[in-house]
Formats: sequence, structure tokens, C-alpha cells
Amino acid sequence: MKRAFGATGAEVARIGQGTWDVPERGAGARAARDAVRRGIALGMTHIDTAEMYGAGAVETWLGEVLRGLPREHVFVTSKVLPSHASYRATLAACDRSLQRLRLEYLDAYLLHWPSDEPLEETMRALEALVVAGKVRFIGVSNFDADAMREARSYLRSVPLACNQVLYHMWERGIEHDLVPQARAAGIAIVGYTPFGRRALPPASSPAGAVLADVAAAHGVPPRAVVLAFLTREPHLFAIPKASRRAHVEENASALDLTLSAQEIAAIDAAFPRGAPRMLATL
Repeated sequence: MKRAFGATGAEVARIGQGTWDVPERGAGARAARDAVRRGIALGMTHIDTAEMYGAGAVETWLGEVLRGLPREHVFVTSKVLPSHASYRATLAACDRSLQRLRLEYLDAYLLHWPSDEPLEETMRALEALVVAGKVRFIGVSNFDADAMREARSYLRSVPLACNQVLYHMWERGIEHDLVPQARAAGIAIVGYTPFGRRALPPASSPAGAVLADVAAAHGVPPRAVVLAFLTREPHLFAIPKASRRAHVEENASALDLTLSAQEIAAIDAAFPRGAPRMLATL
């Protein structure tokens, strides 16, 4: 269910839960709160958020979701906006996120995407947060391989734990360069939007038939097969959005799912990775 999170030594759930664009109030927020809680109970204890989400409102919402849970039971990630990425502003942004989340520390804190602020300054601030005990691990998001190497080069006392990027069956361009470089450097790749904001292909289509056949062989839904494929290497993680209990339960069935080499090859052929692409920003 858990695996090493880069070179940090921490064990983190292979499949987590994202909070981008979750409802912040009303019945939708209550349903999403129930979904996240259910996911945590099922082992999806890696929870991702950011100060950008709802202009901080999602962090506040998540703080309510996590209230009463043992702190060590969840691995909570948040992200600083590039516009707040100067040294002092990064420190202040982290404090605001902690206040909204009602936490004493974050498990991981990332730069949300490349900033106009000097990257060395941002990485020094992130490192200082680790020294201060406000953050356990640090990373980046939406960084290509060159930018990831640069960010890592500025760190002196802590490793670059992860790079969070768009990664789904129709967007596999990171496998050309970013994934192998992260593997070699001991950096976790955390894929967001693993279903690509679209319905999975029907079983009547060639690609859908492959997913359906593998799912049937393991007694799991096709969503679980997708997540297992996207986390097929030890340094790969996925954080599907958590807002519906039914989907959360399907996602959780991927936690212990291991695909055979033949199944991986069949899925790879059904969903070609295509050419390298510029990274998206979210």
C-alpha cells in the first residue's frame, strides 16, 4: 500500500487523494468530506492541496476534514504560489497554509509551478522550513527535467523529494525524460489528474477492451487498472481527485494491485505515450 517517497525514507501511500476544485460548501462539500474520510480509512492517506485552491478555502475545508484524525496517520502536501515564491513570502505562505489546515507541520511543501522569483531563493526558503520543523519534505510541481535538476542543485541539507506533474493515459510525455531522470535521482513523481478529466474508453473500443480484460482478471474496476499502470514503477504516485465516495472506493482498489509485465505491455500498446510535451500548469 505504501512505498518509499523518493530519497526521504518516508513510506507514503502509492494512491492518494487530490483536492483541486472540490466543492467548498454545501452538500457537495459534505459529500467530498465524506469521500476523503472514506479514502483515508481505505489507506489513501496521501492528501494533496494548495494555497491556490479556492484562494485558501480548500485548505480550510481540508483542515475540517482532518480534524480529529491522528496527525501521523496522514501525509499532507500543500503548495506555494509562484507569486509568493520569494524567500520571505514563501515562509509567510507556509505559515498561512498551516493556519488554514490547523496543522503544526506539512509533510511536503512544493513550489506550485516555476516562478519569476529566483529559484535558488525559493529553494533556500523551502529548506529553511524543513530546518524550522514546519515542513518534513520539499519538492516542486510542473517542472520539466531541466528545471527539476536546477531546483535540486540549490539544496544543501535536504533532498528534493518529489515533482508533481500532469500524468494520465492520454498524456504520457513525461516518460521520455522526466520519469527516468527522477528515477535516477531518487525523486518521486506524483501524477495529478490521472484520469485526464474524461471518461475512460468504453469496453467496446480497442483500448477500453484492454482495460476491461485486465480489470476482469483482477476483479477490480477499470479505474483501478489505470491507477496501477500509472504507478507501476516504485517512484510513481498518483493523486486522483477525491469528491465522490464511489470513485474513492474504486480508486482504493488499486492500492495493492500489481500488473504483470504482459498486462503492462498490453496497456502500453493501447495508450501510446506519444512525443514529449511541455508540462501543464495546475
